[in-house]
Amino acid sequence: MDGSHYKQGAMPPAYDEVPMAAPHDTNIQNRSRPVQTSKPWWNPRYWRKRVWIAIAVILLIIIVIAVAVGVTQSKSNKYPDYSALSYALSETYGGESFFDNFDYFTGYDPTAGFVHYVPRAQAEQLNLTYASSETAVLRVDTSVGPNDEPNASTGRFSVRVTSRKTYDDGLFIFDIKHSPFGCGTWPALWLTNPYNWPDDGEIDVMEAVNQADDGNQMTLHTTSGCKMNVKRKQTGKAEKTNCDHDANDNAGCGVADDKDSYGESFNENEGGVMAVEWRDAGIRIWQWARSAIPSDIASKKPNPSTWGTANADFPGTDCNIGNHFRNQSIVANINLCGQLTEASYSSSNCPSNCTDYVANNPDAFKNAFWEFGSFEVYQAS
Repeated sequence: MDGSHYKQGAMPPAYDEVPMAAPHDTNIQNRSRPVQTSKPWWNPRYWRKRVWIAIAVILLIIIVIAVAVGVTQSKSNKYPDYSALSYALSETYGGESFFDNFDYFTGYDPTAGFVHYVPRAQAEQLNLTYASSETAVLRVDTSVGPNDEPNASTGRFSVRVTSRKTYDDGLFIFDIKHSPFGCGTWPALWLTNPYNWPDDGEIDVMEAVNQADDGNQMTLHTTSGCKMNVKRKQTGKAEKTNCDHDANDNAGCGVADDKDSYGESFNENEGGVMAVEWRDAGIRIWQWARSAIPSDIASKKPNPSTWGTANADFPGTDCNIGNHFRNQSIVANINLCGQLTEASYSSSNCPSNCTDYVANNPDAFKNAFWEFGSFEVYQAS
């Protein structure tokens, strides 16, 4: 510019008098709107990476919990298929030859009981085992007192027999006419492999201690991996549910029956029958009083599917029965004292201490005997 358009002597206007637009004047029309300082939390487009990670972790936890609850619920409702099997008689233990089918364990008790188990010849000499056409008896010695030589200061004479035949399953019918009881006693009728315990398992059919006031207890003992905290159908009361012998001081997974199922009340009613069905689906045990034995047992055509709810039910839901139970023999014995007996000795109103009482009171064991009718073993055909 040459400035010729200004009047002579006139000064050009000052720059500070010229109105100037504010920065970003193009948005001047929006100056009245509030400025947004944060993004909406509810809009996923603005979520940061760590928010997405947190949400993914939470969803994963919810899925894991839902699956665990579903599996637990499914297991709690699961129950094995106990469909009827057809059974045929395989063996009978009975009559005068009853004890011919058994071996006699000899020596001190393997479970630290206060007995001397005697061989067959000595048992027969002391009248501790004998059989007739209708009955077989196994009993504790009542002839040796504190003044005899030898005496019972290191344990009283008793008997433990083990069947020569072994089993991997089956239906077992036990006719029991009299069960042993009395302070210091620990009798049992059971199935096990004494040469490979606990790997081959143990099934306690009848067991009690001292006066047996609490009735019969039916129990399984196994290695690890066999539990009974699952759906069960039984009339007895479940106690421990872990069958592992290493758990709960080898208490096993027991089921307690009523007071009439063992001891004096049971004997006064002329005993009864125990039935054990052992199959892959599970192990079930029934007991009937003498007056209520099912007719199909008497006719030797037993059908457990008609017997109603078992006294004890050990389903294979969380226990592989075939893996935990095999090569089992039938065992009958009468132990004295020992861990289980002494644990409840004083609470059973028993006098003195167990070993002194056993050693010095032979007459106290007059009721300490098993009396069996017969044992029958059936196999599925």
